[in-house]
Amino acid sequence: MSALERYTVRACIFLALCMIALVAYVPYTWGGAEKKETPVVSRLGERIADVRLKTLDGDVRSLSAHKGKRATVIVFFSPECPMANAYLPVLGDLARRFAAEGVAFFLVHPGPVEAKSLTAHLRAYDTRVPLLVDEAYAAVRALDARVTPEAFVLDGEGVLRYRGRIDDGYWARLRTRPQISREDLRVALEEVLAGKPVSVASTVAYGCTIEKPADGKEDTPARQGPVTFYRDIVPILQNKCQSCHRPGEVAPFSLVTYEQARRWGKDIKEFTQNGQMPPWKPVQRGMYVNERSLSPRELDLLARWVDAGMPAGDPAQAPPAPRFTSGWQLGEPDLVLEMPEEMVIGPTGRDLFRCFVFPTHLPEDKFVRAVEVRPGNPRVVHHTVHLLDTRGVARRLEEAERKRPKSSDEVDRGPGYSTRMGVGFIPLDGELGGWAPGLLIRPMPPGVGYLLPKGADIVVQIHYHRTGKLERDRTRIGLYFADGPVTHRYLSAVLAGLLLAIPANNDHFVVRGRAYAHEDLTLYTVFPHMHLLGKSIRCTVTFPDGSQKELINIPRWDYLWQEMYFLNEPMHIPTGTRFDLEAVYDNSENNPLNPNSPPKPVRLGQQTTDEMCFVFLGVTSDRVGAQKGFRPVLFGPAPPRQARGETGQSDKQPMKPKN
Repeated sequence: MSALERYTVRACIFLALCMIALVAYVPYTWGGAEKKETPVVSRLGERIADVRLKTLDGDVRSLSAHKGKRATVIVFFSPECPMANAYLPVLGDLARRFAAEGVAFFLVHPGPVEAKSLTAHLRAYDTRVPLLVDEAYAAVRALDARVTPEAFVLDGEGVLRYRGRIDDGYWARLRTRPQISREDLRVALEEVLAGKPVSVASTVAYGCTIEKPADGKEDTPARQGPVTFYRDIVPILQNKCQSCHRPGEVAPFSLVTYEQARRWGKDIKEFTQNGQMPPWKPVQRGMYVNERSLSPRELDLLARWVDAGMPAGDPAQAPPAPRFTSGWQLGEPDLVLEMPEEMVIGPTGRDLFRCFVFPTHLPEDKFVRAVEVRPGNPRVVHHTVHLLDTRGVARRLEEAERKRPKSSDEVDRGPGYSTRMGVGFIPLDGELGGWAPGLLIRPMPPGVGYLLPKGADIVVQIHYHRTGKLERDRTRIGLYFADGPVTHRYLSAVLAGLLLAIPANNDHFVVRGRAYAHEDLTLYTVFPHMHLLGKSIRCTVTFPDGSQKELINIPRWDYLWQEMYFLNEPMHIPTGTRFDLEAVYDNSENNPLNPNSPPKPVRLGQQTTDEMCFVFLGVTSDRVGAQKGFRPVLFGPAPPRQARGETGQSDKQPMKPKN
């Protein structure tokens, strides 16, 4: 076996392993590099003044009427803050744990609220912690509360002993750590109950800002101004934000109404001005389809609107609300596959990777031009990866899962089988791409398609998020078959960085890779992939004539926002074209996503806590010979031989589907 053949075999196996670990993105995770913020220390050591609060039943009681015998925990809460919702199960567990020790827990909603809707919201989360309404912001001022959720621990005498976060699960707004290392609220409570000084009395609480009116003033927004919501801001939100920021979609909050936009106005200005929203990671502009960006005029309007007090203006000036597609984006699919029953996802714990087997029962091979995923529950479906199985391996794994004895505390239940990242086997039969929220379905160009062998099962790995409450999902996938002759089979080529291990305490570890095209190709998509330690990634192409082009450059890598980039125009890649990859990793304490504290060497592997360095390229070959078998890697480590008849030839006769 030649060196090239050995490389190709290894790369094929590696690609199969990597394809099952492709992570899409968590849309709309607001926040960038970790900010070194100073904890708020006001009111610590002081006896907190008694204030009057309202129950959801309308009764008005003093704060002291709700205190515990030995300690009291107050957590400010808003149902519209996703970070506050995420902590409801944690707070419920803590309240039950400390109830016998004379500790009272309760939530406080800052400002007026509609009691009926809030009651329904808490019931949906099965919240057992009582909630009080701070209509006049009296408790907010007494404790100098800043965000939701923010926790306060008062001792038996009503003296404030701790204020800040519940634990270190967030390192910025809506940015979670891979693992929790310190449960600050629990530790503070245990120290107060033991009569000890609180070792860490204040921490930074990341959450949603509590907007309280200035003393003696009503919280009344400006009505008119040079820039108004209905005339100037609504068109921007409709065109650039609401595809995800609307009820039932993947974004953590909606930006449909004036009140919603006003509530998040300061965040809108901050994250659009610093380029984090709309999310577009590459520096490239005008090269890829569906580029998300704001024009200088739109950025200026958003900033001026917030600076002017976010005036509403005249509702009659608003454009008609957009009509979003509620059904299949490309019309009724040729084949619709559905999970046989609902999947139940528990409220808390690590994210769930679940593999579902979708039998196709096709009597003949087919070419697929598009795949669409319709999540039964968009709130919890993070992304999907679609692989093929012609050997029945996934069915046997599902059967084994079905027969496995279940413990009484297992909440996740339903069809399929669970894995941490992979699908339990090496998928040598091919793949059908993947899906992530917000992804616009793009059919293959005419004459191009995925090969779907007859009788194959489609194994769909779904990455589920926990939301703080019990969730259910019954996802469907739709297949669109090629309606004309297929001349080119869509394949995945991989450009790998030479990564073995990343040493500990290195914040700028560089990995490089190089490969050459061994035949004429046409490039359609680019998908860079790293894990938690990734810092930046860049890929360039050098053509045989010496000219160069930067293919992708993401200077600020975000593990939680990865996607496939579609070229505006397919790119011709002549034989001998060189691809160069350079990636940088941060394996230091300064990386808030580092899964190890203290840092330790991280090796190549498919688990989230391992690392990878790849750029996946969606290509077709101009040579018919490459279409007849499953050849996911069309690259090699050395320049190809320029043998006569091996390059520059194209045969576009229609292909017959073939295993």
